[in-house]
Amino acid sequence: MASIFSKIAAGEIPSYKIAENDRYYAFLDINPVAEGHTLVIPKREEDYIFDLDDDEYAGLQLFAKRVAEAIKKAMPCKRVGVAVMGLEVPHAHIHLIPINKESDMNFFGDKLSPSPERMKEIAGKIAEQM
Repeated sequence: MASIFSKIAAGEIPSYKIAENDRYYAFLDINPVAEGHTLVIPKREEDYIFDLDDDEYAGLQLFAKRVAEAIKKAMPCKRVGVAVMGLEVPHAHIHLIPINKESDMNFFGDKLSPSPERMKEIAGKIAEQM
């Protein structure tokens, strides 16, 4: 059975897309810890990021770097934090989060609930920087 992220990348489940190419997909997290919190995934489903072959892993990191650069231009932040946790969905993914201080990457605190309109606005701002 395909993961929710595979279904998102395939267009079977709607998402707030930031960028994609033939191998990777970036979209806004629907339970963000900060506005602009983006997930970057390989389209090929693999549970654990370090099980990706070297070429796919390097490509994912380079794709994520381009997305992070776009987030930094589009969202007010000092840096874009990066995290790989990957237990909640069995599909390798990278979290990119606009931060002004390290505590902005608190995955265990309250999540934001931006409106669909705000999510579209954020996705558009980041996507236009790609």
